[in-house]
Amino acid sequence: MPGNASALQSDLYIGLISGTSMDGLDMALVSVGPARFEVLGTRVVALDTDLRVSMLELCQSGQDELHRLAQADTRFAEFCGNAVLDAISGWGVDTRAVNAIGSHGQTVRHAPSAQPAYSVQLGNPSVLAERTGITTVADFRARDIAAGGEGAPLVPAFHASVFRDSATDRAVVNIGGMANVTLLPADFNAPVTGFDTGPGNVLMDLWCQAERGSPYDEDGAFARSGNLSHDLLPTLATEPFFRRQPPKSTGRELFNREWLRARAPAISELPPEDVANTLTELTATTIIEAILSSDLEDPEILVCGGGHRNAFLMERLAQLASPSTVASTTAKGIDADFVEACAFAWLAWRALSHEPGNLPAVTGATGPRILGGIYLA
Repeated sequence: MPGNASALQSDLYIGLISGTSMDGLDMALVSVGPARFEVLGTRVVALDTDLRVSMLELCQSGQDELHRLAQADTRFAEFCGNAVLDAISGWGVDTRAVNAIGSHGQTVRHAPSAQPAYSVQLGNPSVLAERTGITTVADFRARDIAAGGEGAPLVPAFHASVFRDSATDRAVVNIGGMANVTLLPADFNAPVTGFDTGPGNVLMDLWCQAERGSPYDEDGAFARSGNLSHDLLPTLATEPFFRRQPPKSTGRELFNREWLRARAPAISELPPEDVANTLTELTATTIIEAILSSDLEDPEILVCGGGHRNAFLMERLAQLASPSTVASTTAKGIDADFVEACAFAWLAWRALSHEPGNLPAVTGATGPRILGGIYLA
């Protein structure tokens, strides 16, 4: 908890994100400046079940979409506003001491390859600014897409700011519903690159929900109890996205229940625990192959996002990456559960500082851009 908020008030930002898994809203209170980044408080709030269901349904085509989207947009913003006010009270901070909220919002459609390209996030920033009385920066993906980029991933610039090390090559892996990597060469003259590798937790979670009635495979125990299918894994790996060259990004538009159902003949012949094991291996192999195919030399691999809590997945990553080491970002000073929330606080600071937040080498945009619309308190 911050004990000297008044001394830091001009530097306080709050970051918000609800990721692809939609299991909760992650929040981080940070103090940030040109040569400083400090996490002062974190909190996660579970999403209301009906709100989560309504947002998940918007990830696929359906009836009356415009009405349902508009309703969910405001409802999610109201939820975020209440969560922020509760968190600020718990952190002992005056709302007037917070420069801005950086709100990623909830992605329900991400189509950077569409003509024209687009990405849709819920969480009406006007409502969020109105309810909290705090300037809100949001809609971070739109400007990068307008400049010809994928609009994702957006966290590599933050990863480079806080995790890059001139003594060793590093790769930062965020494993949420989807997985993405940031490649950080020790040579600061070399470019930072990054991209989505494919499914993170999403397929594992969907399978666990269908077969076990659980929202996720705790510690990877279900997957650990099964055996790897050497027939199924190559079948899953034929997905064209895995062979696409960066820049690239993806979401539930591709990796979803329908993606699994399309492979039902191969899956239905196996014990459910073997499918769970093989889906875990798919996530692990696509991540590590992306890193090992880069120019990094035996990089130190840092993992963040919900996937770091899956012990079996972390073991598979470590085994596949050897001799590179695998650890969570917590060991480097930022809780692995809140790296993305911290990133959007940082991006809000960049926007208000009139500094670019994207990396064109990552997203494919035609140049650096200031990201996010600013909604004044």
